[in-house]
Amino acid sequence: MKKIFTLAVLLSALAATAPAKAQVKLNVNINIGSQPVWGPVGYDYVEYYYLPDIDVYYYVPERRFIYLEGNRWVFAASLPGRYRGFDIYTGYKVVINEPRPYLRADVYRMKYAPYKGGRGPKQVIIRDSHDNRYKQNGPSFNPHEDRGNGKNKGRGKGHGNH
Repeated sequence: MKKIFTLAVLLSALAATAPAKAQVKLNVNINIGSQPVWGPVGYDYVEYYYLPDIDVYYYVPERRFIYLEGNRWVFAASLPGRYRGFDIYTGYKVVINEPRPYLRADVYRMKYAPYKGGRGPKQVIIRDSHDNRYKQNGPSFNPHEDRGNGKNKGRGKGHGNH
């Protein structure tokens, strides 16, 4: 037993004096090419945009708008007709990189209420950028026009189903 104790102390002392090996874990996410042309410049990675003027989210990886329909969250390729008058190019956009921010919608509504109605700072959008990193983006699109086959329209109704 004494030998085991001595061995444990010796190993512990050796481990404490051994040179530490630094481990650097670099996790870089970039999705510049998949951001919509109406998004603001300056972000290498965007998961969601929040549009405080209309209380709508946009999920960049799936190119889906997320909006409330009654008490259910709807995921769709286009905005519903009630937002036809909204200009997505000039409306303020908030970048949110956290999972399912629409589940904390009350927090974002309150935090970004002062940005509604064109009161937020002026944003340069990707379409108007001269930065070559954004040149790989596709053509602009009408957010009110469903470009998909409609299969995912309405997908994820209900809280937390995304």
